[in-house]
Amino acid sequence: MQNILMFVDSGVDDSIALMYALLNPKLNVVGVVSGYGNITKEQSIMNTAYLLQLAGREDIPIIAGVAGPLSGEPTTFYPEIHGKEGLGPIRPPSNLKNVNVYDIDKIIQIVQQYKRNLIIVGVGRLTDLALPFIIYGKDAFKDVSAFYIMGGAFFVPGNVTPEAEANFYADTIAADSVMEKARNIHLYPLNITNKAIITPDVIEFIAKNSTSPFKDLIKPAFDFYFEAYKKLVPGIKGAPLHDVVPLSALTNPDMVKYIPKRVRVELYGKLAGKTIADFRPKPEEVKGEQLDWIGMEMDLQQFILDFIEIFMSAKKR
Repeated sequence: MQNILMFVDSGVDDSIALMYALLNPKLNVVGVVSGYGNITKEQSIMNTAYLLQLAGREDIPIIAGVAGPLSGEPTTFYPEIHGKEGLGPIRPPSNLKNVNVYDIDKIIQIVQQYKRNLIIVGVGRLTDLALPFIIYGKDAFKDVSAFYIMGGAFFVPGNVTPEAEANFYADTIAADSVMEKARNIHLYPLNITNKAIITPDVIEFIAKNSTSPFKDLIKPAFDFYFEAYKKLVPGIKGAPLHDVVPLSALTNPDMVKYIPKRVRVELYGKLAGKTIADFRPKPEEVKGEQLDWIGMEMDLQQFILDFIEIFMSAKKR
C-alpha cells in the first residue's frame, strides 16, 4: 500500500479522483489539501469533507489550501463545467460547517511522519504545492518519494487558452516553481488525460451495481460534467476524468509510457501556462535530478477496467 497526500480543488473530476483514492486498496490517503481552483477554497473544503464523511474516513486530515494564485490576480471559476458548488447538482449537507481543518504546517508534519514513504498527488492548481517551497525552503519536500501531477499539455491544444491547461494556467508562477524545485515528478498532461474518457454507460453500471458509499453521488455529478463536455467537444462519447489518471498510473505502473524531459512553464503573455520541453533529436543536456517524467501514451482500456474495478470493489479502510 502506498501512502499519498492529495492536493485537490474538488471539482467533479478532482472529487471522483478522491473517491477513487479512498476506494483503492493499494492507496492510503494520509491527508487532503483542499484549495481554490474549479470552485472557491471554502467550497472545496466542504466537498472534501463531504466525501471523507461518506467514506467513513473523517480521520484523514483536511488541510486548508489558499484562495487564489501567487500573483494575487482574480480567480476564474468554472460553474458551467463543475456546477456552482463543484459536484454538479449535488450540495454537501449543511451539518459540515464545523469541519476540523489544519493549516499548511500539517503538510510538513505529514511529510516528516511518512519520511521517504510518501507520494504527493497533485490534481488541482499548483499554488498549494508551491507554498511549502516558499515558506520552508527548497528542502521542504526532500523526503517525498515522488510527485504525481495532472497538468500541462504537449502537442495538443490547451483547455483554457490555445496553449495552456487549466492547472498550470491558473498560477503559472506556482506551476513553474514546482516543476523546477520538486524532484521525481511524473506529469500527466492533456495529451494523455484527454483520452481518459469514461462513458455514461460505465457510470450507469457503477451507480446501479456498486456498493460504494459514492454510488448515489457519482452519476449526477458525472452527468452534469458530461453535459458540459458535450458543449465543449461536440460529438464526444463520454467525459475525460483527467484527475483520476495520476492515481490509476500510480497503482498500474505499466499503464503509461513516459519520456524524461525537463519541463518549464511560460509565465506571462499570450503563452502563459504553456508547458515547454526540449523534444529536439539532440536536446540540451540536463542533469538527471532535473528531469521530469512526462506521460506520452496511455493504455485506455486498462484505465477503464481499473476504474470500474475500483468503484465496484468498494473496499474501505
